Amino acid sequence: MNNDLIIEAENISKKFCRSLRKSMTYGIHDIGRNLLGLSSRSNILRNDEFWALRDVSFNIKKGETVGVVGPNGSGKTTLLKLLNGIFWPDEGRIGLRGRVGALIEVGAGFHPLLTGKENIYVNAAILGMTKNEVNDKFDSIVEFADIGDFIHIPVKYYSSGMFVRLGFAVAIHCNPDILLIDEILAVGDIAFQNKCLNKISNIAEEGDKSIIFVSHDMNAISLLCDRCLLMDKGALVLNEKPNVVIEKLSAIFVNEKEDMFSDVLHIYFIDDSGRKTSELHCKSGYNLIIDLMDVTLEKGLFVAFSFINFENKFSYRLQTDAFKNVRGRLKGKRLIIRFKEFGIPRGYYTIRLAISDGTYINRKYHFEETIYFRVVDSTEAPRFLEAEWSMTD
Repeated sequence: MNNDLIIEAENISKKFCRSLRKSMTYGIHDIGRNLLGLSSRSNILRNDEFWALRDVSFNIKKGETVGVVGPNGSGKTTLLKLLNGIFWPDEGRIGLRGRVGALIEVGAGFHPLLTGKENIYVNAAILGMTKNEVNDKFDSIVEFADIGDFIHIPVKYYSSGMFVRLGFAVAIHCNPDILLIDEILAVGDIAFQNKCLNKISNIAEEGDKSIIFVSHDMNAISLLCDRCLLMDKGALVLNEKPNVVIEKLSAIFVNEKEDMFSDVLHIYFIDDSGRKTSELHCKSGYNLIIDLMDVTLEKGLFVAFSFINFENKFSYRLQTDAFKNVRGRLKGKRLIIRFKEFGIPRGYYTIRLAISDGTYINRKYHFEETIYFRVVDSTEAPRFLEAEWSMTD
């Protein structure tokens, strides 16, 4: 292993089985082969097996902070579990140098009947800390977790946010050479999330520890990470600077979502020069266009949509009944929502859209995620949008 590298992954693959019964049968078979001195590794998929990761290779240097992003089910968490030794690769090799601290699942390593205090010692021991090390850092761990008297209560009574607080506090105090963090930081209050992100930033600035950071928070990825791994359908699609990877990720999302609703409608932004865009500036004007490809309503058109950012921390809803007398087959109709200024906070957003028939609650077409866009320069923007609605043929 190269002395400059702290993590080296070579052609790693991991498969799982959809059937619990078959998975147990395959497991017994593989254990039997190992006992006989035969390899249980195989690149052949048995019935109901699938590749969660396939032929993934990358290197991480000491002091690097690397983000891992991708759609749900793309293999991000599986990758972290392989790096942490929870899973063993079916193919390939992983080389690690140094102590690993991991925060992958809420409450992982915690015994529900033990108190928070007792679980600090248990979890820290799992992460490789001695009792004396825990004693020295105990007060700091408790202070960072900030769960008050709950530290003396069994963790089975903890909320998911309290689990994350305690788990993160222990993980960062074990002085790891490699810190693995999954997207569970999305759990809990915003103040603690910011506290964690600031701590990660401080660790990254020290330059002697490597961080692998899985998140849907593209702002955090772009601010904290030196580079980024883009996962999709179990494969490593791109290993590049965060801005390059985020742009590619947006394209993947758009292609997937457009396939789901392209027969019903097209939705996109255009700027004042008439060009399609997915990057918006807070002081500029834009039209949100909704082209109705094949929509049929009996009672009347009601439209509602929300702008929701990737971290689900901000949502803005707009709705109108201005077209409540428009009914029938609306093929070829175009809705135009005009924004003179786009004053919402900077970040990455998707649009949740509902087209209803006769009343807002009678949803005829509903899309949780349509297009994705980015507000690039709004830091202290007001959370208010003025919109003008119109319809053309």
